[in-house]
Amino acid sequence: MVKDGIIIKIISNDYTVKWENNLYVCRARGIFRKEKISPVVGDLVTIDPAQKVILKIKERRNYLERPCVANVDIALILTSLKQPDLSLNLLDKFITIITFNKIEPVICFSKIDLLNKEELINFNKIKELYTSLGYKVFLNNDLKEIKKYLKNKITVVTGQTGAGKSTLLNKLDPSLNLETKEISKALNRGVHTTRHTELYEITNAFIVDTPGFSSLDFKNIKEDALKASFPEFQKYSCYFANCNHDKEIKCGVKEAVKKGQINESRYNNYLKFLGEVYENNRKLFK
Repeated sequence: MVKDGIIIKIISNDYTVKWENNLYVCRARGIFRKEKISPVVGDLVTIDPAQKVILKIKERRNYLERPCVANVDIALILTSLKQPDLSLNLLDKFITIITFNKIEPVICFSKIDLLNKEELINFNKIKELYTSLGYKVFLNNDLKEIKKYLKNKITVVTGQTGAGKSTLLNKLDPSLNLETKEISKALNRGVHTTRHTELYEITNAFIVDTPGFSSLDFKNIKEDALKASFPEFQKYSCYFANCNHDKEIKCGVKEAVKKGQINESRYNNYLKFLGEVYENNRKLFK
């Protein structure tokens, strides 16, 4: 008798599937390889529990390539304020790619205790900015609020290496006892502690811990999708309907930046991302 479940862990070619309160370590059918489909954490699948084989991968609502996970409701972007240092460029990259994949980005800042008074004042301005743009923002010690917001949802915890993803998960559920390490002071970045992608059930929420990474690309993202991922651009009109807010004349977005109505850091990050999109398109049609 076949059963429908969800993949909660992958190690090598072993796929752990949860069905009700039962776990089955399965292998994937060879046909998936021929069809160039690989099962990932979060996939809803049909299995043969007797043969311990995944028979079918159901249609995905969404899919992230890095980290590799499917059917996600929320991406909790853990962002270090210090050690490793805050990178708004990296944060905006995460937000853009997550939004493009039809997943809600939620920001969680860590290591606020390491900030001095001047840095704390600057951080409060940053927090106010992202909140004003409509993003949900937490500190990593807002445990009750985080648990409440993630309830009954599938959440991927992602962000820069060394930001404290495993530490946060241990605080949400101490029984996990995930490995954590100090960051490299010489490199100002973290050491990878998560070796595989796994979905944990924590207080009525499914949370995915993923191997950390520090760079992303804009594969498959076009100019219109990039513009749409910056909500502050949407209320300004431009002379050209297809304006990319770069070198065009009579651009409402550029005028808003000059007047201080759009944050300059966010706009500069957008221009950098737009350059990457142009470069990807150039390579595609070369």
